[in-house]
Amino acid sequence: MRNANFINFKKLLGKQIKTALFFGVSCMFLISCGENGCKEIPDISQINVDVQLKTLENEMMELSSWQETEKFLKANRIFADYFMHANQYPNDTILAKRLFRLLKAPAVDTVFLECFKIFSDMSDIVSDYEQAYKIINYHYPDTQVPKIETVVTAFYNDLYISDSLIIIGLDYFLGPEATFKPNEHDYILKRFKKQSVVPTVMNFVSNEFNNIDKKHNTLLADMVNIGKAYYFTSQVLPCAADSLIIGYTSEEMRLVNRNQEVIWANLIENELLYETNEALKTKFIGESPHVFEISESCPGRVGAWIGWEIVKKYMERNDVSLTDLMADNDSHKIFQMAKYRPKNVD
Repeated sequence: MRNANFINFKKLLGKQIKTALFFGVSCMFLISCGENGCKEIPDISQINVDVQLKTLENEMMELSSWQETEKFLKANRIFADYFMHANQYPNDTILAKRLFRLLKAPAVDTVFLECFKIFSDMSDIVSDYEQAYKIINYHYPDTQVPKIETVVTAFYNDLYISDSLIIIGLDYFLGPEATFKPNEHDYILKRFKKQSVVPTVMNFVSNEFNNIDKKHNTLLADMVNIGKAYYFTSQVLPCAADSLIIGYTSEEMRLVNRNQEVIWANLIENELLYETNEALKTKFIGESPHVFEISESCPGRVGAWIGWEIVKKYMERNDVSLTDLMADNDSHKIFQMAKYRPKNVD
């Protein structure tokens, strides 16, 4: 089983980059490039998947004592053990008391009400999830469809993902207009909205199929590894906007598309592709508001976005299936065969 959580990378100091390029003001329009229409998908008309959704938030709101909460934890063992990390407590009673206090905090009533409003209709989530697993089953016929459970825990946790169960903390995905928000940086909070639920889940699900490159400990290898994950998600969610998959705003998508040459030139001129220093690599693929080494306007994780662009070119220029791509752990070969030559896109 996999426990998937958003990671806040530490601020790491590395060597200074030789040059810093900057973006022009023309990148400020709220328009997202490359997000028109849906991608072609294989014939999945004969594939049936059973999506089972269990909503626990109503039951959680009605809990009236820590004793009831303890019974709830025992009845939902995976939720208790993996989402609430029950193994960190001497017994369920201590966890039950803590969870009950969280759920009965005055502000949490508002959180529950906003969850019920935003997620009153989850048919879009179920539909996207169903289509994603139909496409996954087309490529990987033996894959089982994990059940889904939704919860509210007063921002204790956001996601748990295994091959049999996915737990979604709805309170994390209320969006920018929510009265209360998770204790995260603004550049991470922008990804927590209803439309991001399934793309976020699929990014993590891709790990099950992604044979990552462990041989080359380079920035390029890390970029392509992440790029494969984003490409997988874009294929199983053919109508999802690129911005939702990578967690950029529309403005940030516009900016990176219009400055591909600038971003790439910085990586090449500073000889970063084959860099192995972890602190320096994190500057380009780790969580951060901006990649200041390129520009104070350049969004964080831009190396991961370039990795995705490299994978796109590799798939365009080579007769390779999705399963072949995900099984291939030679990122340097993928890069060479991609013949990636960036051009700015308006």
